[in-house]
Amino acid sequence: MKLQPGATLPAAMVALTVTTGMVEAVSFLALGPVFTAVQTGNTLFLGFAVVGSGEFSAAASAASLLGFAVGAALGARLSSGADVRGRRWFVEALVAESVLLAVAGLAGWSIERYGHPLTFRQYLVTALVALAMGMRNVTTLRASVPDMPTTVITRTMTALIGTSRFGLDSRIPSGTAAEIRRTASVGAMFAGGLLGAWMLHEAVRPPAVLLVTSACVLAVALVLTCTPRHRTGP
Repeated sequence: MKLQPGATLPAAMVALTVTTGMVEAVSFLALGPVFTAVQTGNTLFLGFAVVGSGEFSAAASAASLLGFAVGAALGARLSSGADVRGRRWFVEALVAESVLLAVAGLAGWSIERYGHPLTFRQYLVTALVALAMGMRNVTTLRASVPDMPTTVITRTMTALIGTSRFGLDSRIPSGTAAEIRRTASVGAMFAGGLLGAWMLHEAVRPPAVLLVTSACVLAVALVLTCTPRHRTGP
């Protein structure tokens, strides 16, 4: 079943987009540089690392890609199974993601900041966070909220600009609601990255940032649990 975006669901997607920015701040600044949600960038990093360009780690990128793939597969099975049983699959997927982020934070409690050489613990945390983000991507893909994928904003930003007075594209869906969603999505990603980087800059340990992110995802799940459930709702 598809979710019908009401008032609560888009707000939840905005909050989840903020957490993506926080996660990627930890991933890039403390675990790599590597991405765990944005696998387009991570795939490029792997290519750079293979040819020895820059300070990219092939092992870190591979750990992220593998964790993400496993997370996407598990997320699809978890959500589909819960959906078939008539359970709130969206909420269950977010709870599972929150648990994985918490486990990643606890597993990497001794990690301070990014530095070479990377350790096994950093690879492990990278894989766990990517596992959670793989599940997130499946969750938001199933939710199908227009312009709010929560983990990437390239297409959202393109649509925002393309339908603006500068672009005037007639084939891209437009309207006030779409503009609000797109603007909120782009702003949320920036805000999340800013918040995560600020916390690290203020000497908050990377695992603590992951635990805060875990708590935010869990809070979103709890809010959705308290909302009325419609026939096609979460």
